[in-house]
Amino acid sequence: MISKEEALAYHAQGKPGKIAIRPTKPCYTQRDLALAYTPGVAEPCLEIAQNQDDSYTYTSRGNLVAVVTNGTAVLGLGNIGPYAAKPVMEGKGVLFKRFADIDVFDIELNANDPDVLIAAVQALEPTFGGINLEDIKAPECFYIEEKLRETMEIPVFHDDQHGTAVIVAAGLINALELAGKKIEDCRFVFSGAGAAAVACAKLAISLGADLNKIMMTDSKGVVYIGRTEGMNEYKAFFAKDTPLRTLAEALKDADVFIGVSGKGLMSQDMVASMAPHPIVFALANPDPEITYPDAVAVRKDLLMATGRSDFPNQVNNVLGFPYIFRGALDVRARTVNQEMLLAAAHALAALTKEEVPASVCQAYNLDKLEFGPEYLIPKPFDPRILVWVASAVAEAAISSGVARLQLDIKEYRQELENRYGVSRELMRLIHNKARTSPKRIVFVEGENEKIIQAARILADDGVAHPVLLGYNETIEKMAASLGLSTEGLEIIAPRLSPRLEHYGEKYYLKRQRKGMIRADAQQLVHNYNYFAAMMVDEGDADGFIAGLTQHYPDTLRPALQCLPLKDDFYKVAGLYILMFENSLYFLCDATVNIDPSAEDLCGIALSAADVARRFDIEPKVAMLSFSNFGSVRNNPQVEKVRKATELIKAKAPDLVVDGEMQADTAVSPVRSRLFPFSKVKGDANILVFPDLQSCNIAYKLLIELGGAEALGPILMGMAKPVHVLQQGASVSDIINMAALAVVDAQELLT
Repeated sequence: MISKEEALAYHAQGKPGKIAIRPTKPCYTQRDLALAYTPGVAEPCLEIAQNQDDSYTYTSRGNLVAVVTNGTAVLGLGNIGPYAAKPVMEGKGVLFKRFADIDVFDIELNANDPDVLIAAVQALEPTFGGINLEDIKAPECFYIEEKLRETMEIPVFHDDQHGTAVIVAAGLINALELAGKKIEDCRFVFSGAGAAAVACAKLAISLGADLNKIMMTDSKGVVYIGRTEGMNEYKAFFAKDTPLRTLAEALKDADVFIGVSGKGLMSQDMVASMAPHPIVFALANPDPEITYPDAVAVRKDLLMATGRSDFPNQVNNVLGFPYIFRGALDVRARTVNQEMLLAAAHALAALTKEEVPASVCQAYNLDKLEFGPEYLIPKPFDPRILVWVASAVAEAAISSGVARLQLDIKEYRQELENRYGVSRELMRLIHNKARTSPKRIVFVEGENEKIIQAARILADDGVAHPVLLGYNETIEKMAASLGLSTEGLEIIAPRLSPRLEHYGEKYYLKRQRKGMIRADAQQLVHNYNYFAAMMVDEGDADGFIAGLTQHYPDTLRPALQCLPLKDDFYKVAGLYILMFENSLYFLCDATVNIDPSAEDLCGIALSAADVARRFDIEPKVAMLSFSNFGSVRNNPQVEKVRKATELIKAKAPDLVVDGEMQADTAVSPVRSRLFPFSKVKGDANILVFPDLQSCNIAYKLLIELGGAEALGPILMGMAKPVHVLQQGASVSDIINMAALAVVDAQELLT
């Protein structure tokens, strides 16, 4: 549950709002500024004046979408106006950037008159590559979109209509196949006759549905010929000459129900009255027309989807709009036509039948996902959607004649793979997998306000079961000052714990032959780090996190003394995952081994490769040095890396690894030109440094100056999850590390 205070703080903290603009070219010197503005800017201006399409070449227009609203139908909030709609439009911009790397200007127009809004949007055409209409009430939204599509030469897409329709169509294609039904034979009933319902029905017709077998209902009942109350021309298109007046009457013997209306409008009796193998898409949010458990309790032959993530087959617009625009922008499409929408739907339907990557299955705590009644639509966290949908949309735009650019689709798919890698999905996958089976994670610094904030969020989001070490009174007081409740958070004061003496005895037994006496062992477990480590060792917690206010060795030492290593490890190592906008890298060892031997480097590299595979990333390992493949000889540091590379190749002949090589060689096109013999093709994703000093310096510079988002340090080799925070880590960092600890625990405990 997200509190009002947390939501307001999220939007207000730092720079207000959720989006910003940054330059994409260097603007440091006088020459840079002369190129960016006068006199240099005159050259692209003159080129564009001769050919308007050059605006795609010399400006950001080709990757820029306007999210436009007048605030008349915002989410479930209704007509709240353009000012109040702005946070939602900024949020839509975040989704565009996050899922498809599309830049957005959100534009809130004080224009209730549809013609005024149309004129304003038409005037914006020179600025944008596409227009996403959002949260405009029906029936005006139909008229606005129609006029803009008729008069503009860029894609205009009303997501409330077509975004839902595309995902519904994808699920419908697969549901019909499983039900053994032909779409032209099916009788459809729609509950709701607004923007989404009309678009869903029209796309179903494009798929082959018979208009004469489609019945629309709304809050007044069946849309029939002769009805005057609550009618408009868009509903009238679906009006039928029928004596039926209620949803219940319409549903008798119907094959397909699609609800985009409201909570609880469909009863179990209505489901029971439908034809054999009925298809029910109950999409009202957050509460569907009928819940999944209630529906399947009536009909075992049912195929069902909802808008909820806690039931199978979630119809979620984020499966559509970012990728539809990505494909449309990349071919500079003049519109988004029905062919492109159908292509997106067919691509999603086809992807569902492909083998699902392990990382996606893991995110949902499943051994496997395969096409069937509970998997009709790809999961929102499937990173393949971008490539499948964007390329299908681009291909349809080209074949239907609305594309300005002609692309080789095979090459385009590869470009999408390269541009938008797994880094965009990694944290989503980790958090989602953690929620499937939360574990008990103990936080050493439980009295710290950041830890309390993170613990509250982790518990509310179902990511972990936090255990805070500290005194109840202190933690309660701190939580109250933050406006937070400690309900559901476990608090343990180590010195008052009935397990304290037991932990001391167990610790003594571990260390008695290493100079430890019983009295010292009993005293040491009063230390929160030792207490937490023994909790994990004894199975009273599944993992522990510390280090926010401590030096790294003070946290690491208790873990190493209390917890065993994995069976195939003899030494732990530290790894950071650095996530950039379109790529990610594993850097090691940044925290543990100061001057590792060749044998140590071999073990570190193999461990890092295992971590990468856990995230469904094929490891490509670069063994780093200041030498490139023998360019420096007779140097002990270079020879160490060279020997480590040979050891790795001998132990893991199938692993893609090479070295020794310089850092820029590992991550730039230089290698392919100068060193074509290298086994590592494309950028390496695992960078193994020759010593801790160089790795530590590199990752900190990349975070501070390179804009990388860091996940880590991850301790490799521990038999149970131990993660050490960076001093001063943010609440977000703590949450991410806790999610990773949960996922580690899930795997280590299986």
